[in-house]
Amino acid sequence: MNHPDHSQDHSHDHPHDHDPNHDHDHDHGHPDHAAPAWKHDGVRVIPGHQLDPNVPSTPGMDRKAAITFARVGAQKLWAGTVTIHPDAKTGAHHHGPLESVIYVVRGRARMRWGERLEFTAEAGPGDFIYVPPYVPHQEINASATEVLECVLCRSDGQAVAVNLEIEPVEKPQTVLWVDPTHPTGGV
Repeated sequence: MNHPDHSQDHSHDHPHDHDPNHDHDHDHGHPDHAAPAWKHDGVRVIPGHQLDPNVPSTPGMDRKAAITFARVGAQKLWAGTVTIHPDAKTGAHHHGPLESVIYVVRGRARMRWGERLEFTAEAGPGDFIYVPPYVPHQEINASATEVLECVLCRSDGQAVAVNLEIEPVEKPQTVLWVDPTHPTGGV
């Protein structure tokens, strides 16, 4: 079996000595386009005190946008904060095709979901909540005295919220807030 000879000296193909007068092509995958202005097109930091409060909010909930198309050019996601007043809750709704992730910073979140909001689970500081597309749900501050502070991320910048006429069941079925590797809540 013949193998190509890879032992040839290729040092003349790409010299290691840098000649400042030699023009290199540095577009790295941007053919026929100017190189990106990394200072303005690269990583963006949005200070917490500069979030945009001009977003649709629900009574009892204060939302502020951090990452949006208008602010940073985000094409596939939206991120911001939501503060839910004590004892406040949304009506039943879903977010169409969007996926949502909620990270609880402070307080106690109660989520209800299902065709009659018959399932419930709670989350506290450090917990993540995932809401799949089209799932009817309700967000609730489980505390009557403390605010609930969360970070919210959605899989698109669209503000999709479809309100639903659902009368919640009287006694929702509690679902343990566990990951798939601990399905019974055990250690």
